[in-house]
Amino acid sequence: MAAAGPTEVVVVGSCMTDLVSLTTRLPKAGETIHGHKFFIGFGGKGANQCIQAARLGAKTLMICKVGKDSFGNDYIENFKRNGISTEFVGQTEDAATGTASIIVNSEVKTLFNPAPAHAELDPQFYTHADIFCCNESEAEILTGIPVGSPEDAGKVGLVLLERGCKLVIVTLGAEGCVMISVDEPIPKHVPAGKVRAVDTTGAGDSFVGALAFFMACYPNLSMEEVIRRSNFIASLSVQASGTQSSYPYRKDLPQDLF
Repeated sequence: MAAAGPTEVVVVGSCMTDLVSLTTRLPKAGETIHGHKFFIGFGGKGANQCIQAARLGAKTLMICKVGKDSFGNDYIENFKRNGISTEFVGQTEDAATGTASIIVNSEVKTLFNPAPAHAELDPQFYTHADIFCCNESEAEILTGIPVGSPEDAGKVGLVLLERGCKLVIVTLGAEGCVMISVDEPIPKHVPAGKVRAVDTTGAGDSFVGALAFFMACYPNLSMEEVIRRSNFIASLSVQASGTQSSYPYRKDLPQDLF
């Protein structure tokens, strides 16, 4: 059920239908191999982030467009089941629903996730976003700096601050995140807890969705604490298979997170 009150998190982004085949190995070019499991799931970076924020308790709204087809119809129902407003989810007959993000809370803060990253990103994205959050590969595409450690992530953060970012978060998978801001220009590593990963698909989106939730609903938390809690939620998502199917609900989380 959606949370009462005004919308707290708005996501502008993509919706994708995941067609997932599980195999023992990847096929070579031109090769046909047997898989041992197939399933269809809901994905897309924007939608994933919106779903995670909603499951944590934020009142959310999605702005996107899907095809006027069965995948599009199913996705709209998926939003409704997760308590997400579909007032601005459009359907078109001119294109099919995709198969395979600016988030705003009530204070109009923006969280920008540059995925897929482009080296020629419009400079306005750096200056207009309150928080700029990228992973290692996106960071390298944007800055040309390979990221293999928290120290490398700190170098990326400094470059992005020079481009006009106010606060930068570079996610490092199992190593957590590095944050740096105009107010605190010394990079700070926020580690993640060690877990046994089953499927890391969508973990970055779980992190960003949780980040948006805590920013919107707990504005008095420090950014370091927001990141720590978001790291924990993302670490739970990698311990189950699938993308949105692996995202935890608030009721199943330690209540001291809230």
